[in-house]
Amino acid sequence: MLDMGESESSKIQVSRLSIKAIILDMLLAGVDTSLITIEWAMTELLRNPKVMARAQQEIELQVGRDRIVRESDLVNLDSWRCVMKETFRLHPVGAFMVPHESTEGCNVGGYYIPPKTRLLVNVWAMGRDDCIWKDPLEFKPERFIRSSIDLKGQHFELLPFGAGRRGCPGMSMGSSVVNLAVAQLIHCFDWSVEGEVNREEEFGLSLPKKFPLSALPSWRLTTEGPP
Repeated sequence: MLDMGESESSKIQVSRLSIKAIILDMLLAGVDTSLITIEWAMTELLRNPKVMARAQQEIELQVGRDRIVRESDLVNLDSWRCVMKETFRLHPVGAFMVPHESTEGCNVGGYYIPPKTRLLVNVWAMGRDDCIWKDPLEFKPERFIRSSIDLKGQHFELLPFGAGRRGCPGMSMGSSVVNLAVAQLIHCFDWSVEGEVNREEEFGLSLPKKFPLSALPSWRLTTEGPP
């Protein structure tokens, strides 16, 4: 972008102000969304200790206890991917996808949709639809075992990153960062909480927890713990 802004021959002219705005959008979208998803994943795992124990066992069998999880390990953790899919299903970062607009008239489900119609997809409601999911409000990663449903927008039951050309450009990075961060948190530490873990959401442009998660970690690897 700097090269385009400084080059007089560039077909795309980008001002310094535009570059700052684009970078700010990238930072906000990349940091806030990942943080929210990590906190929700830890919340659900702490509310479901059996799921936590199974996830820790799978990671330990693959990685051991003498080192932390690496990104290259994630491809071999089949059950762990189910945990993250279930987290994205129950807790999408935003209730609605970015607005879409029809370019031409079409028929959907027996209804005529005229051109230039603004469409808002409610992914939060889709993830809780009992016509699509059995026990939709329960955190059950096993529902994705032997399922072909992925996060890439090819299956409309699960669209945490959108689909098609309007899908999130940071999908690969975002899913990798969240997967690795939560895997390292539960592999390196045992976690304890006092009382019941709150699950209330705060509605807005994003869907963070209404009350921050508070948990106490204890080092579980055989290597020396963090300072």
